[in-house]
Amino acid sequence: MPAPEVVSALGVRFGAEAAPLGVTIPAASLLPAMRALRDTYGYRGYVTASAIERAAAFEVAHVVRNLDANDTLFVRVTAPKDLPEIDSLAFVYAGAEWHEREILDLFGIAFRGHPDPRRILLPDDYTGHPLRKDFAMDTPWGYRP
Repeated sequence: MPAPEVVSALGVRFGAEAAPLGVTIPAASLLPAMRALRDTYGYRGYVTASAIERAAAFEVAHVVRNLDANDTLFVRVTAPKDLPEIDSLAFVYAGAEWHEREILDLFGIAFRGHPDPRRILLPDDYTGHPLRKDFAMDTPWGYRP
């Protein structure tokens, strides 16, 4: 469970809202909030990132750890479906680079400022993003030209 004082401080400083096991942060506040989590609150370990497509928007969840306090925090941010793009955390947490590339590949969510925004799992000429709800399911399994 994240420390209540961290969740409260993020709410005051960055407009974050408490969520199960973490916080939801406005997209415009993501970079400064994550820097504060790393530098001020001790969340120096980057664990993973994942995404999900909701009805109105995409949601990206970054998972960070404070090893000193044995605490894990889920930081959620939303990206609109018409322009799925959020700031990259690759320069805040080096471990975010590959996770963001995977999300770009599978969901089509772009990460502004990412140092290497190439596909990581699928061929370069692959069309579409297979974990999106609008992905055509009637195609053969695997490569789709």
